[in-house]
Amino acid sequence: MDRAIVVHPKFQSGRRIIAVSDIHGNLPFFRSLMEQIRLTPQDILVLVGDVLEKGRESLALLRHVMELSRTYTVYYICGNCDGLVLRFFETDELDDRFFSSYLPQHPESCLRQMAREKGFDQTEDLPRLRRDLRAAFPEEWAFLQAMPTVVETEHLVFVHGGVPSLHGMENLNRWKCMKNDDFLDQGYSFDKWVIVGHWPVTLYNPRIPSAAPLFERERKIISIDGGCVLKLDGQLNALILPDEASEEFTWQAYDGLPVVTALDPQQASTDSVNVRWGRSTLELIERGAETSLCRHVETGRVLLILNSYLRYTGDRLWCEDSTDYALPVAPGDKLALVARTSSACLCKKNGVTGWYYGRVAGPAVQPEPREK
Repeated sequence: MDRAIVVHPKFQSGRRIIAVSDIHGNLPFFRSLMEQIRLTPQDILVLVGDVLEKGRESLALLRHVMELSRTYTVYYICGNCDGLVLRFFETDELDDRFFSSYLPQHPESCLRQMAREKGFDQTEDLPRLRRDLRAAFPEEWAFLQAMPTVVETEHLVFVHGGVPSLHGMENLNRWKCMKNDDFLDQGYSFDKWVIVGHWPVTLYNPRIPSAAPLFERERKIISIDGGCVLKLDGQLNALILPDEASEEFTWQAYDGLPVVTALDPQQASTDSVNVRWGRSTLELIERGAETSLCRHVETGRVLLILNSYLRYTGDRLWCEDSTDYALPVAPGDKLALVARTSSACLCKKNGVTGWYYGRVAGPAVQPEPREK
């Protein structure tokens, strides 16, 4: 897994191209999104990495993609999570440094799912586990081995994490193409459209939480990871092109949330904060029945946080992604309901999460927490 594997397919003119990244074992979201966009065998589906891990249906999703590939045109690009699964099959070099601690802590891992299905789920003897998995899952292993790192066409480049240049990509370090954190802030620009996943797009905005694909048009980069599975309000995005040579990008998303109808108008916040992963340490000021008043340590901002979002790691208080942003809403707007309190609804509109303080028509009960 040293050098990047780059493939150069020719996408036939007139075929719709759909790019989806970071499904993370969420088979229901993937099925629903494909149904929503009406995927057909005439389309070209590019899975921009991290199909596996973190969710509880990685193995079922892998098999679904394998079956889909028999009758549809599917390109499955290797993401860092997919690469870890393949790496365990291929070599023992990460057993002591990674898998000996990772696998016992992650029963949802695709590797553990495989082992459970065949009745040999154990993490005490990793060489034996590897031998058993190789013998029991040769087709899945072969499918993962065939994953490219980069798909480059005449006008488009698909890669999970990102690349520093489009020249000599075959010589790039494969792992660094997969796990390339904070890619948009590295300053690169390209002469082809580069479509990436890996880094949830909401991490880029310090003010407003948005899971919508992020378009850097002058630099020709599109980041599409909507935080599926990782975020309580995450979504699975599909970037859609009518043709390989087109620049008429559209997108659709699926988040599995119930929908309510807004009855009152509301102006958007002019000043807000997006408390997000890696920047979420809090100080508790006052605990309430539904929300607690907290100070966000990084910015000093004081805001209300849903009690159900508060977490402790040792003595450190932190929260799931939170905000004090108020959505712009017009009567009749359809809002996806994330959470509800006695005085407000945490909602999503066009992929953006924020609070709505008006009346709504729709579900009267708060949705069940979704699997994370």
